[in-house]
Amino acid sequence: MVSSDPAAVVRQASGQDVPALAAVAAATFELACPPSMTRERVEAFVADVLSPARFTEYAADPARHLLLAEREGETLGYAMLVAGEPRDDDVRAAIRHRPTAELSKIYVLPQAHGTGAAALLMSRSLAWARDRGAAGVWLGVNQENERAQRFYAKSGFERVGTKRFLVGGTYEDDFVMERPLRP
Repeated sequence: MVSSDPAAVVRQASGQDVPALAAVAAATFELACPPSMTRERVEAFVADVLSPARFTEYAADPARHLLLAEREGETLGYAMLVAGEPRDDDVRAAIRHRPTAELSKIYVLPQAHGTGAAALLMSRSLAWARDRGAAGVWLGVNQENERAQRFYAKSGFERVGTKRFLVGGTYEDDFVMERPLRP
């Protein structure tokens, strides 16, 4: 259980953090999915995209940046950013600020909701993108995930388009949201 003191801290994750990253990813991905998504699809996505082997690849990729939120040694959440032009045609057409970075993943465990860990992850994510020279940050969010959409809007993102997102062999509909980093 997460206590209210002291405050969460966010640091850059490394290869040593792969087990914690994969565990949080497996525990939180389902929270972002629409209620109609089957357990089999969630498990297939976790096995393919959020496994320890994949996080080992992500940690070694120079275009990616992994952040870990913790409190007193307990993992609260994580974020992953990807620098560079999006591969998805719909995203490329929708975003307006370049160069860009994708906020590919940002999740906190349910017991960490309301602790400030998500806001701290967001702040550090935006700072990393800005330091890399990005003019904007974009993300995809399931159209039924209203809680995340509210958080992103509060963080300065606005809806700029739509895209498809493959989960367990079936496409889901996502909103593309973007936030400028320069005035």
